[in-house]
Amino acid sequence: MTKRLLLGVALLFTIFVQGQVVINELDADTPGLDVQEFIELKSETPYFSLDGYILVFYNGGTSGTGILSYFTINLNGLVTDGNGIVVIGNSQLTPYPSMIIPQNSIQNGPDAVGLYLDVVENFPIDTPATATNLIDALVYGNSATQATALKTILGVSTQINENANSLAASQSIQRKNDGTYEVKTPTPRRNNDGSGIIYNGIAVSSSAMTINEGQSITLTFQTDTPVTESLQFNLSLTNGSFTTADFTGNTTLTIPAGGSTTSTVIQLVDDGINDGDETMSVLVTSLPEGFIALQNLKIRVRDMNFVVASWGTPMSPTYGNVTTTAPSDYYASCYGLSGNALKQALQDIIANPEIVRAHSYGDVVEILNNADQNPANNNEVWLMYVEQPKSKLDYQTGASILGVWNREHIWPQSRGGFANGTSSFADGINIWLPTNADDILAGHSDAHHIRAEDGQENSSRSNRDYGSDYNGPANTSGTWRGDVARALFYMAVRYNGLSLVNGNPPDNTMFQMGDLASLLNWNTTDPSDDFEMNRNNYIYTWQMNRNPFIDHPELANYIFGANFGEQWFPTLSNPKFNVNDVKVYPIPAQNEINISGIESRAEVEIFSITGTKVFSTNIDGFSTLQFNLASGMYMLKWTTAEQQGTHKIIIK
Repeated sequence: MTKRLLLGVALLFTIFVQGQVVINELDADTPGLDVQEFIELKSETPYFSLDGYILVFYNGGTSGTGILSYFTINLNGLVTDGNGIVVIGNSQLTPYPSMIIPQNSIQNGPDAVGLYLDVVENFPIDTPATATNLIDALVYGNSATQATALKTILGVSTQINENANSLAASQSIQRKNDGTYEVKTPTPRRNNDGSGIIYNGIAVSSSAMTINEGQSITLTFQTDTPVTESLQFNLSLTNGSFTTADFTGNTTLTIPAGGSTTSTVIQLVDDGINDGDETMSVLVTSLPEGFIALQNLKIRVRDMNFVVASWGTPMSPTYGNVTTTAPSDYYASCYGLSGNALKQALQDIIANPEIVRAHSYGDVVEILNNADQNPANNNEVWLMYVEQPKSKLDYQTGASILGVWNREHIWPQSRGGFANGTSSFADGINIWLPTNADDILAGHSDAHHIRAEDGQENSSRSNRDYGSDYNGPANTSGTWRGDVARALFYMAVRYNGLSLVNGNPPDNTMFQMGDLASLLNWNTTDPSDDFEMNRNNYIYTWQMNRNPFIDHPELANYIFGANFGEQWFPTLSNPKFNVNDVKVYPIPAQNEINISGIESRAEVEIFSITGTKVFSTNIDGFSTLQFNLASGMYMLKWTTAEQQGTHKIIIK
């Protein structure tokens, strides 16, 4: 499997543009809860596009530890002004920045920020500091403590102390014309030496950031300072497929002399066609000299003519509406095998180098748009942990993880040894590489363990083990737990060197994940549903392999659980099964018993020999029942919508 690809053109371009853009000002330590942080960039030439540039922030730490990134900003779409300046900062900063970042995002130090000509996908959180493709860097802090290792890695000789004048909260670090730095009163969106154009910025806000077709919103515009004479400007809202046919409303606006605000009401049109969610891009145009537009506001427009699937969401699961697309003999080589021989036979199927395909990490976005599509709205994806849908268009492309979704590795990249193992660029279903069981780098883009997830919750989960440590957000029902278990079972079979263990190993443990006991339990209590089967079917069209633990969840117990060493045969797939094929074992039992041969929902009850019900539960497919009963003989009764049966069991 090839390692990640770098843009050759970007590398070549670096030779010509290095030095054209620098870090001009940084204010990391601001009053209170750091709600006025900002970083300012300056280009040698005005109106310079920052497409292709990113900012990466690093923890200082000490030599050999903690030299990792904690925040990345994608600068695509930003253009410097007539002074060559652009400001990225908090929403409470005055004057208003051109890009908003969450409050308290920039650490006070000792830390560093680097400006790179690279792609944001190459710098996920916890990326080791690097000088590759580095354009400029600033190592800083608010004390005498030095980030020595960072200075060495980034090639910076001097660390700047924002608290040099004992006024860290009210002063910023500013670049002088000779390339050195000084600390003084902040000058956002101004040349640090006081020269240049003094702009009056105009910012836009919206009454809503998500709106349905057929609804209306109010857009409000405000200048930094009142205008001295009447200011007229135009408004552009079109963006890609969102055109002037999709809205009505006034787009020529005026702020009267002495005023600083104006607003307009935009009515969205419901065209009756399902052409997907769209983005309304609010852009101020036709401004006179001395004014500058801030923020290209993007508002999500939800198409109300979406398609609903015939199966349910994970919150309202259905069973049996989606059938497997696996060939009838797909698992035939596993029949009658047990233990490690069964595990090897499964691996031979799902890692077959003659059949299985590895795609790029960039392709995973397209795969998830289909595999994780919300059954209740085909324009959305289903976010696993938070148990909510999100517009497909809200995929994270910038710095902020708020309000967006991204790709969640169920087996964390750093713990699997496949971080950045494939290209970040999508090249489609027809471009692929061969793979095998030893190709651990392919785990980076293996869609069977990558899910659409809320950006903030993805970050919160981090590298934690499931069960003993991570159990999802508060006030959610855990509809994803069986899905996670089956994904981890798949990974531990698909790739040599990965294993599942009991307990809660440290979060930096390589090639192992826990908590196996919880995963086996989740596999039973959260059975595979139609959403998961549809997902398995779709990924099969790309990777040419399936997750066996979705097709046959009982396999988990034969490879990782209580049935290890027993021969495996597939359970029946037809809900109207032969009663004689239902098996209850082992007999005698102790505190748990297995039921196989039932592939539909069933009620299970256990009665004492006097007829007293001592246990009851509901199952769906192969199940392991756990209980605490006194020694003796009992009758187990199972009931489905069509059939029922009884079995004598003995408890030791």
